[in-house]
Amino acid sequence: MVFFFFVCGQYTFRSEVKGYEGVICQCHNCGNMSGRVIKSRPFFTFCFVPIIPFTISGFVEVVCHICNFKQPLKNRPDVVSMANGGNPGAGPYPPPANPGWGQQQYQGQPPARYG
Repeated sequence: MVFFFFVCGQYTFRSEVKGYEGVICQCHNCGNMSGRVIKSRPFFTFCFVPIIPFTISGFVEVVCHICNFKQPLKNRPDVVSMANGGNPGAGPYPPPANPGWGQQQYQGQPPARYG
């Protein structure tokens, strides 16, 4: 009689996202300033060897290192604005089309005040 013992499970590879290195933000669950932007790629493991990825591109999330709360990065515009040191042109999303939108820009003299 031969007995084989196999171990199957899941292992998640985690790494910092380029452009968000060193960015620390507030957790929306516990309120601590311990949230970091992390890319996670879960794999199916067979005998402790990662075999099959569960996702192709992985998940980009804001993860709290105290309460382990995870939130997708696309739901955190405050964190997206901190990418690359706060430079809006270098983040993963394009900058707004008209940065002066909502502000009137005058050529020459401003209009006269009424009242």
